[in-house]
Amino acid sequence: MTGTRTSGPLLLGVRHHGPGSARAVRAALDAADPRAVLIEGPPEGDALLPLAADEEMRPPVALLAHAVDDPGRAAFWPFAEFSPEWVAIRWALARDVPVRFIDLPAAHSLAMEADAEADPEEDTDAERLVPVDPIRVLAETAGYDDPERWWEDVVEHRVPGSGEAAGPLAAFAALGEAMTALREAYGDGGHPRDAVREAYMRIQLRTAAKEFGDEFAVVCGAWHVPALRTRTTLTADRALLKGLPKVKAELTWVPWTHRRLARHSGYGAGIESPGWYEHLFAAPDRPVERWMTKVAGLLRDEDRFVSSAHVIEAVRLAATLAAMRGRPLAGLSETTDAIRAVMCDGSDVPLALVHDRLVVGTTLGEVPDTAPAVPLQRDLTRQQRTLRLKPEADEREVELDLRKETDASRSRLLHRLRVLGIGWGEPAAGRGSTGTFRESWRLRWEPELYVRVAEAGVWGTTVLAAATARAESDAVAATALAEVTALAERCLLADLPDALPVVMRALADRAALDSDVGHLADALPALARTLRYGDVRATDTTALGEVAAGLAERICVGLPPACTGLDAEGAEALRRQVDGVHTAIGLLAGAVPSSADGLRERWRAVLHKLTVRDTVAGVIRGRAARLLLDEGHLDQEAAARLMGLALSPGTPPADAAAWIEGFVGGAAGGGMLLVHDERLLALVDAWLTGVPADTFTDVLPLLRRTFSAYEAGVRRTLGDLVRRGPVPAGAPGAGTPAGAGATAPGFGPVLDTARADAVVPVLRLLLGLDEHPATASAHHDGTPLGETA
Repeated sequence: MTGTRTSGPLLLGVRHHGPGSARAVRAALDAADPRAVLIEGPPEGDALLPLAADEEMRPPVALLAHAVDDPGRAAFWPFAEFSPEWVAIRWALARDVPVRFIDLPAAHSLAMEADAEADPEEDTDAERLVPVDPIRVLAETAGYDDPERWWEDVVEHRVPGSGEAAGPLAAFAALGEAMTALREAYGDGGHPRDAVREAYMRIQLRTAAKEFGDEFAVVCGAWHVPALRTRTTLTADRALLKGLPKVKAELTWVPWTHRRLARHSGYGAGIESPGWYEHLFAAPDRPVERWMTKVAGLLRDEDRFVSSAHVIEAVRLAATLAAMRGRPLAGLSETTDAIRAVMCDGSDVPLALVHDRLVVGTTLGEVPDTAPAVPLQRDLTRQQRTLRLKPEADEREVELDLRKETDASRSRLLHRLRVLGIGWGEPAAGRGSTGTFRESWRLRWEPELYVRVAEAGVWGTTVLAAATARAESDAVAATALAEVTALAERCLLADLPDALPVVMRALADRAALDSDVGHLADALPALARTLRYGDVRATDTTALGEVAAGLAERICVGLPPACTGLDAEGAEALRRQVDGVHTAIGLLAGAVPSSADGLRERWRAVLHKLTVRDTVAGVIRGRAARLLLDEGHLDQEAAARLMGLALSPGTPPADAAAWIEGFVGGAAGGGMLLVHDERLLALVDAWLTGVPADTFTDVLPLLRRTFSAYEAGVRRTLGDLVRRGPVPAGAPGAGTPAGAGATAPGFGPVLDTARADAVVPVLRLLLGLDEHPATASAHHDGTPLGETA
């Protein structure tokens, strides 16, 4: 029988990452005291097993196997502190007992994965043959709708050694019998590759039997136990292994995370609550009381009021719920319900924090420096330590001041990793200054990044050398102009001076050949940003400036013809490009002084031309008018005239709505412009109320998209102004022409000078016109604010 020593080796069928299985394995090994321990895992990892006893090795960790010729082809074998395999490894190493992996070598499994990807039809057939999760089937057979709860009841809450018939091997015997029945019902293989894996494991058992007799233990997934007990011939097993594909593989230890354990990866045994399982495994006694105390500490750290009385009441409620539900002890569902009711006041918001931080957990494992690693990984690890930029499983934001050498070095490292496709950090919108001297990053380390590092190792042995080689290769391979300009920006941010000449040659070649205005418009903003970064990073950007100025000139020539004959989608795309070019030319004017004035004038002429061409799409005409207005090159009278023409009765409602979207939509301050300019609001209001009913529904989605982008306060203010209606007849300013008085809805007839006087002193202080508010008040002589400023 499985789990006994009556015949054959001791087969310990486990649930991967199960703390109950881990405790049972430890008890069984203590009782049996085998001469050797065999574990499900890749044999190439045998040389790495002694590192599991290193003091610097802290689970969760994983064996990472990757193909030498294709590092992106990789696989993980994760281990947590509560994994039965990890417990068996540590038990053997502590007693100097031989320990080995006996699963199919990674050289074969990686090659088989590649073959499956090359033949999707075969992989689909394989997926159809995978049976129901055995734990779920057993749970449903026992009348449970939750396999995790069933597992807790029959394994995690079981007290080892209790009862006459119970013992350290009894649970394995029962589980082995259950798996035998399941395999008879669902077939001998959960997956077609299981037959091959189990054939290889049986061969390894025969080899161990010659060396140790039957005095060895095997720790493997419970599903495989019946197959390992099956008596087959060596010839039959070798026949199954004949002709297997093979690649050269390398293995190492890498840190793992609890979040990754919660996914169905690696062993295919994802668990929903690794933090809870770790707690069950580590708690010496009273696990529920200790868990509630841990939760209370977390909530207190988040400034929630949780007292000792809350902890006591939550423990009592969890025990009561367990009794009502017929469970031997309170499990995760009972403790969660109790925490929600007692400590979270019935809210799921703080409960989500408990789930993320404790039930799942944020632990990131550690591996010793002596673990094998590709040279690029070693260089990255060295820089992470030097720059005090520790990889963490939790997402965190980092603010960098590039005027400080350490922060500048951190920025260069993160940008170089992005060039290599290693997404440890992503740029984020900063809370502080928007200048070029500051950067904000969102950092989060995922175990898969070790695979990305191994892949990037083909480009060089250091981060700088690898990023330089990768950038040069990408520049040569790029076909689109925008790709090369984006690459130039990345090279400057990453400080890759050796790659810039190659990138610049590619940029000049692509720019000379590309005549599509859309492509040029997509490329220019990245170049302008690159020039903007030159000062803070002390980089010579002269060549980039010349290319950028040339692109801007070509855009000014080709943009007006490109804005005609567009459909709605094309017009919106070109509107975004006009925004980008406008911002870029503003940056270029500061970065390329020699052509600043001429470039600005040509761009203004282009915008003026776009505003008056009827053949140009309405959204682009409106946007061009708005850009000129914001820059002070179109006065409000002219803007009102253009809006009046665009909203005249002869203009189709859809075109008029598109003009409005271009003028007051999509840009910051569009809503405030209507709030503070009564003439423009009056024109929009008059046009909107005059749209025929049969076409109103056609323009409504466009208008809703325009106005829904405004902040809630702006929308509320606009609603108040329109609801108040025009100034009543006889009131001051009533009846005056639009633009000459307060005839628009909701606007007062004259300036309220008393309210204006109240803010003038503070405004003067902010503008640096006065040193103290009292001084500012003394200077104010009733002159209108616009004139004093």
